[in-house]
Amino acid sequence: MSSERAAELRRQMLALGREYFAETQGPRPFVAGQSRVPVSGKVLDGADLDQLLEASLDLWLTTGRFADQFESALAKRTGAAHATLVNSGSSANLVAVSALCSSKQGERALRPGDEVITTAMGFPTTLNPILQNGLIPVFVDATAPTYGVDPAEVEAAIGPKTRALVLAHTLGNPHELPALAAIAERHQLRFVEDCCDALGATVGGRPVGTFGELATLSFYPAHHITTGEGGAVLSHSGRMKRIVESFRDWGRDCWCAPGHDDTCNKRFGWQLGELPHGYDHKYTYSEIGYNLKATDWQAALGLSQLAKLDGFVAQRRANFQRLYAGLSDLSEQLLLPEATVGTEPSWFGFPICVRPGAALSRGELVVALEQRLIGTRLMFGGNLLRQPAYRDISRRVACALSGTDNIMKNSFWIGVYPGLGEASLDYVLEVFHALLK
Repeated sequence: MSSERAAELRRQMLALGREYFAETQGPRPFVAGQSRVPVSGKVLDGADLDQLLEASLDLWLTTGRFADQFESALAKRTGAAHATLVNSGSSANLVAVSALCSSKQGERALRPGDEVITTAMGFPTTLNPILQNGLIPVFVDATAPTYGVDPAEVEAAIGPKTRALVLAHTLGNPHELPALAAIAERHQLRFVEDCCDALGATVGGRPVGTFGELATLSFYPAHHITTGEGGAVLSHSGRMKRIVESFRDWGRDCWCAPGHDDTCNKRFGWQLGELPHGYDHKYTYSEIGYNLKATDWQAALGLSQLAKLDGFVAQRRANFQRLYAGLSDLSEQLLLPEATVGTEPSWFGFPICVRPGAALSRGELVVALEQRLIGTRLMFGGNLLRQPAYRDISRRVACALSGTDNIMKNSFWIGVYPGLGEASLDYVLEVFHALLK
């Protein structure tokens, strides 16, 4: 087949894809009491399908040209020097914490038994990599209505074995990052920002993910942009990027991209470990790593989604403000969320803490909302130390976790994602008032 004929067929298939999307994926009217109000969801358009078809027609299958473009665009958008695409936000956390344990970090490497300050309130895969690397989590409290940590409590929790901070920004509301970064610098702690819920948030105009040494993102369909499954690790030096990529790519020492050989120009000229001189660098392993790469389909979709990020974040903020204004007259019963001082959150959801004496308890309110087709979620794992998986872990609890327990018992969140229109949000407000007034 001639290249001209192939190009023409490609144009036809892409045009048909856009036509198919317009025919099958049009907006559906919201009907109060009949249409569900989800807490989250993907927002796709014809351009997204276009990119997926482009990647499919390449038949490359694994990481390729779209991944290169997406990583470059993502790094530029987030203010990072480098972005490394992985197959999920959970994998991003695993790679980031593992990278801090690499022997290539020298004396700064985290070692089994070292302590890492984190919170008990959050998603399990922020905590899991700490445990999986033989590190000891040190738990500090989180409190409503910001759902953040107190930097003074963080500093008070530091002990002689404390080597790092790993903190997630809850529902897109950043922690007090300047204070936490100063603490990390003062005590020579490694700092990982879990930004999986917070892409697009800023502190003093500076993007989250640029205050720590490493940062992580998730592109699951619920998140600010989606690649289906997917995530990324943000880094700020070429050396750290190499370590991150090694853990992502089986632990190999070689840094050739898929389909490429001899990037270092000495593929058969290395002598590492106790291997014979000249052992193929492509099969030399300097880390105990994994295969956590994403596909070019995911990267192609991410590239299209990233172009719409600013609009998505603006709509999330607008939806948040509409809910806040509409629920403010119920503030005697509901503790409404507050942005951390000096921040501009990129809201992932709208957190609510039910006050003592409210007309309904948290459990009763959640059930009533779900019965009326309004989706709800609890605050992830609540107090993770009360979860069955973590009963017997080695840990240190640095302070009373009363705020975390309060969140576990009384908080939940509802959606603000860009797919929610005014009619659905007005219905949510109507139901809240009917239930609580």
